[in-house]
Amino acid sequence: MGKLDGKTVIVTGASRGIGKEIAALFAAEGGQVACVARTLHEGDHPLEGSLDHTVAEIKAAGNDARSFAADISDYNECVRVVDEVRKAYGPIDVLVNNAALTYFIPIKDYPINRWHRSFAVNVHAPFYLSQLVLQDMCERKSGSIVNISSGAAIGPGRGPYPENVGRGGTLYGAEKAALERFSQGLASEVYADNVSVTCVSPSQVVPTPGTVFHHLVTGLDDPRGEPPELMAKAALLLATEPIEKVAGRVTYSQEILQEFGWITNGKGTGVERKGSGYSQI
Repeated sequence: MGKLDGKTVIVTGASRGIGKEIAALFAAEGGQVACVARTLHEGDHPLEGSLDHTVAEIKAAGNDARSFAADISDYNECVRVVDEVRKAYGPIDVLVNNAALTYFIPIKDYPINRWHRSFAVNVHAPFYLSQLVLQDMCERKSGSIVNISSGAAIGPGRGPYPENVGRGGTLYGAEKAALERFSQGLASEVYADNVSVTCVSPSQVVPTPGTVFHHLVTGLDDPRGEPPELMAKAALLLATEPIEKVAGRVTYSQEILQEFGWITNGKGTGVERKGSGYSQI
């Protein structure tokens, strides 16, 4: 038996990278996976990956998934896609807020339209979708929401700063820090309804089409990177462990996997060095 047999799951940003890995693993564990992203067909986006590709691979493995194309920065699109998933699969049991958007631009140069677009995807959409699926979860006294954060939420600390300090990630880091605070606050609000809310970041940079594009890794085979399946396993752990063991956790992939005995010899943030302030609470 799978850990998610018969469960209805929504995974955003499922066209590539970490979201694709999460969708595949959750489907392999018996979930009915609604794969949500903007990119429906290969070639619709400059980066490699599409919902068509993700769903085809899941179905080829004998598992259940469907494509739901949506721009989750738009509240009405979120309402539509959640309604469509309910009609296709039934009430929502698990939501993974994975979709993310960033532009590495210094604040003094940040275009206002991109600022709002980034906030809409990275902060507003997790709120929209969480609120919508909680209609099912709180009524049924069951469910889990897993938010995907980033090491960018860890600030640079106090100055003085070296000349080569990273620039351009201030907004993305602030958004992920907000997501971590949102996760812990929401976890406390819905705990009595038996709904688990958690947040997890990679312990090391995960090679994906996006991180390659932003030159965070040298390629998908960069040996310094963390395999994306570790983030998928961490998300699965947080979505399926008893609420009293994980609710309100802001953690890191290899930290939580090692703690629960799913891996040994973890590396990176959460294992070899501290994470964000919220991960310590």
